[in-house]
Amino acid sequence: MKAVAAGPVEAAGALVWRERAGRLQVALVHRPRYHDWSWPKGKLDPGELPPVAAVREVEEETGLAVVLGLPLPGLEYRLADGRQKVVHYWAARVAGRGDEAPLRARPPVPHADRSEIDFWEWFDVAQAGHRLTRGADSRPLDALVEAHEKGRLDTHALVVARHGQARKRSLWDGTEDDRPLTGLGRRQATTMTPALAAFGVEHVVTSRWERCAATVAPYAAAAGVDPQVAEVLTEAEHDASPARVGGTVRELLDGRRDTVLCTHRPVLPTVLDVLAEHSRRPVADALPHGNPFLAPAELLVAHAGLTPRGVRVLAVERHRSPVPAA
Repeated sequence: MKAVAAGPVEAAGALVWRERAGRLQVALVHRPRYHDWSWPKGKLDPGELPPVAAVREVEEETGLAVVLGLPLPGLEYRLADGRQKVVHYWAARVAGRGDEAPLRARPPVPHADRSEIDFWEWFDVAQAGHRLTRGADSRPLDALVEAHEKGRLDTHALVVARHGQARKRSLWDGTEDDRPLTGLGRRQATTMTPALAAFGVEHVVTSRWERCAATVAPYAAAAGVDPQVAEVLTEAEHDASPARVGGTVRELLDGRRDTVLCTHRPVLPTVLDVLAEHSRRPVADALPHGNPFLAPAELLVAHAGLTPRGVRVLAVERHRSPVPAA
């Protein structure tokens, strides 16, 4: 019987950046086992989304709590056992005012394995390029530097979420606006929380209908924020006035806050049209174009930044729930 090839080994990390005296700096970690310098990164835990793993690994290896920004080019290479390894990277900034760390620091978190990472440092990007041990690690660095030179590195996220799996219409005796999530949908809502936290969401906007409100409720409770309930994001109000939905999306883009917007499948085409209007062609082409646009509890992260033409969507990425719909 022919053996089935094992799937790829997935890992995630981030290029944590800051500006000091007009210079762009990044954080590198040192691994004593290999005597090398690299980006903070590590393997995904079972059922963990890449952005969640990236934030966790950075904190474990440096003690820095970060918020993810633009996705950067990842790496793929063959391991000694023949499996393919895929590493996902993001630009990231320290949350709050925590980037005043000393130039050199040991991992301050108790569970950091000193045999894996013994210390880390901030480097100017030119120094970092020379210090990196693996030549391939310069690929995400080059993209980071290019984005900075073009003024595209300072971004905010508008996360578009489709609500979790809901009770079928045919099996629900109540009204459409109070049709609830299933048990699976509630689990999807719970697992959405660390993903939204990875992108620093501070503003929660949701359709009034129960299945949307319940999807973002766990995150709102964990983050200590009061959701903004928007009647315009319901299916009924969208049918009456798609233009009002478009106006809401434009306001959120212009607001420059890390925001999650939770709505329904029939509303998504209007949301996506507005994002496309504010995107360069390659980014617009990366948006979903076919029904159902997003799976239940799937996230579309639109990274937006201020440009000479106003706020523009500079990159998009999608993350499906690790609790897939049945």
